[in-house]
Amino acid sequence: MKKSIAIKEALSEKNVGKTVSIRGWVHRERGSNKFKFFVIRDVSGTIQAIVKSEDKKLFKIAEDATRESSVIVSGKIRKDKRAPTGYELQVTDLEIVGKAETFPISRDKSEEFLLDVRHLWVRSRKLTNVFKIRSTVVGAIHEYFRKNEFIETQVPILTPTACEGGSSLFKVDYFGDTVYLTQSWQLYSEALAASLEKLYTIAPSFRAEKSRTPRHLTEYWHAEMEVIYCDLPQLMKYGEELVSYVCQEVARKNTDELKELGQDPRELKKIKAPFPKITYKEALDILAKNGMKVKYGKDLRTLEERELMKHFERPVFVTNYPKEIMAFYKPEDPENPGTALCFDLIVPEVGELIGGSVRDLDVDAMKKVLTDEGEDLSTYEWYFDTRKYGAVPHAGFGLGVERLVMWICGLEHIRDAIPFPRTINRKAP
Repeated sequence: MKKSIAIKEALSEKNVGKTVSIRGWVHRERGSNKFKFFVIRDVSGTIQAIVKSEDKKLFKIAEDATRESSVIVSGKIRKDKRAPTGYELQVTDLEIVGKAETFPISRDKSEEFLLDVRHLWVRSRKLTNVFKIRSTVVGAIHEYFRKNEFIETQVPILTPTACEGGSSLFKVDYFGDTVYLTQSWQLYSEALAASLEKLYTIAPSFRAEKSRTPRHLTEYWHAEMEVIYCDLPQLMKYGEELVSYVCQEVARKNTDELKELGQDPRELKKIKAPFPKITYKEALDILAKNGMKVKYGKDLRTLEERELMKHFERPVFVTNYPKEIMAFYKPEDPENPGTALCFDLIVPEVGELIGGSVRDLDVDAMKKVLTDEGEDLSTYEWYFDTRKYGAVPHAGFGLGVERLVMWICGLEHIRDAIPFPRTINRKAP
């Protein structure tokens, strides 16, 4: 194997006039009977390469290098203002490692076709940049929680109980019995809170929602946390610090990727805590003043959340949603009867990014809500036990990783925030 360097490393003033070797794929190719031009790509970037017909043996190899063929290329780096990156590789040696058949993806292909060949479309520069940013996002989430002394832990994906309502559960046959794919780690994390006190996870969650909006997936990655002796203001502080930290890390580490996606890293650097905070009632008042009336007691849809964000330059917390539309574990706010001690963090274009709440310690109150919803209380007895043996105040939230990536990258659809998306009508590849 020849010693090679990353394309990004090759694109340097210090390499001008030097011979380097790179490994990658033929991203674009064109030519004539005198020249053969390639754009070679690897994970770090792209570079234009040129093969001249004077070297007949090399030129013949170049003619066989079809689009998406994997190649090892050696040559001399020279400056060229006409080249997309300002540098060009004058090829002196070319090896085709894996010759590609006619690549099925060309210009103007439909979104559905690109999803059908997602296993090939993941090679696109757009998705490569998104996935590199996604890696930074996930890494920064881990860093934030660990720096704040949270302990990472994992819980079952197969569960006997609903956390966010039975209507969005995926049923799974479990040796003749029925279990469900988890909607959230929350119920288990509350049990673990009496052991670990400050804990978090990043794991898949599943929602069988028949939603065709650009921000919904049936399988997504969930960054969740739980912490004892935490009230709603402190919980929101964790949320805004986490989002701010992630944004700063992406702006610092992924400047090139952001620019290729048409995003300005300077705008991302402006996302800093604290964020503005309004109540659900105040949100309805803002919407009403702008001609969008929402009946009190209805949850905010994507449409309302996007309209609301027109009035804020940064993410905004919406607190105290009506208790009647909230999950069973969200307690009533004693200072604002009829509302729950909860919040959603709303971000531009995407809408809800984080949902969090204080956790109810009143078993009877929770049982009443679950009974009214037709749930089988026997499957929750283990959860109620957590309130019987030394319960303490605690709170937690969940953040949708794909929604955060979607917002940071300026994506039109959440399916591009994950390599192989699962939606209501997409289960393959």
